[in-house]
Amino acid sequence: MEKAIFAAGCFWGIEAAFRRMPGVVEAISGYSGGITERPTYEQVCSGQTGHAEAVEVTFDPTKIGYGQLVDAFFDMHDATQINRQGPDIGTQYRSGLFPLTDEQAEVARTKKQALIERGVDVATEITPAGPFWPAEDYHQRYFEKRGLAQHG
Repeated sequence: MEKAIFAAGCFWGIEAAFRRMPGVVEAISGYSGGITERPTYEQVCSGQTGHAEAVEVTFDPTKIGYGQLVDAFFDMHDATQINRQGPDIGTQYRSGLFPLTDEQAEVARTKKQALIERGVDVATEITPAGPFWPAEDYHQRYFEKRGLAQHG
């Protein structure tokens, strides 16, 4: 199994979207890219920790590749937005890829560059992954817990 970390606005929707993908074993909502250890949701929302709402994806590389996950990431949010997605505004809602390996970093840069060459003004940051901090339990599988999970 391999892991990957993605930030694409509010983590609830992307966690659910990644969970539905064949080859994805687990998706966990949390925080990445900041300076505070074990931040709380309230701390992250203050904008003072530097974290983005993110999802850590565990996947089987024999069934789905990191490149396919990055393609899905770009499809599931508006990567041209700076520090926001829809009505959610703040640095915690920024678009970001947090590669865990040199290979992931190269794939991320290549995928971002391909979009730029197609004329997309990509705001997605690519930052080497630091610690990933799981969000509080009430954020995990949020849509499922509320009967809002999409199937298929």
